[in-house]
Amino acid sequence: MTVASPPDRRPPDWLARFAAQRGAVLGAAFLLVVALLAIVAPVPHPPHAQLDIRTLRSIPPSLAHPLGTDPYARDVLSRLVHGGRLSLGIGLASALLATVIGTCVGALAGASGRRLDALLMRVVDAGLAVPRALVVLAAVAAWDALSVPALVLLLAATGWFGVSRLVRAEVRDAARSEWALAARALGVPPVRLWWRHLLPHALAPATIAMTFGVAQAIALEGALSFLGVGVRPPLASWGSMLADAAEHPARLWWIVLAAGTALVATVLAVNAVGEGLRRSLGGREVAAS
Repeated sequence: MTVASPPDRRPPDWLARFAAQRGAVLGAAFLLVVALLAIVAPVPHPPHAQLDIRTLRSIPPSLAHPLGTDPYARDVLSRLVHGGRLSLGIGLASALLATVIGTCVGALAGASGRRLDALLMRVVDAGLAVPRALVVLAAVAAWDALSVPALVLLLAATGWFGVSRLVRAEVRDAARSEWALAARALGVPPVRLWWRHLLPHALAPATIAMTFGVAQAIALEGALSFLGVGVRPPLASWGSMLADAAEHPARLWWIVLAAGTALVATVLAVNAVGEGLRRSLGGREVAAS
């Protein structure tokens, strides 16, 4: 009588390698705290409420307002929490959509013939040749008021080029392997081979690329909102909060410190997690877009 062995409860190898990297773990812990605060943290006041409509005074941090108020007498802590929801949401949504587009295009190019592959890669090369920020600024200049969903679509439409090149390389390597040649020899349909066998090989590098894409999207959204062409008032984002204090940054230091620290620390934390995933999963270098 054979006794069944107990299930292996050890974490996967990639997770153990990720946990061994202090910077990646600290980044993931910081992002978890920021996400929890942005989602479930109670706010003392509505983020758009002008608490002193008569004088519109900005006051420094106090017991009543732990992070002070802005030039429009709005509570900075409330706007920081709501701005985190918007900035993180835009970054995640645009990076996820860009990863889906880039993965589909890259996998199709890697598994197709030379003509379609060459055509798709020329499109990708053209997208990578133009600075992303320049394309986004040119696009937002065509709209009088850019809504949040339109901003997400714009960031996604300009952020998938690097992902597609990365996925294409992974799919081409898998397509040339012995098991892929054997599957073709056994008569596996091309669509099934692409969907069930080649595409899963690109999921790990696509996930890594998406992580770096979140950081890029958050930073780009913050820059656009700071310039006044991203998230429009009265909506709060970390970039628009910095814009509120741009005229008097020394006098409104608490706004610059709160929003600037949140924006920079979040971008650095996301990049740390992405680098940890790349080292853990053995991914390629992610091309900047």
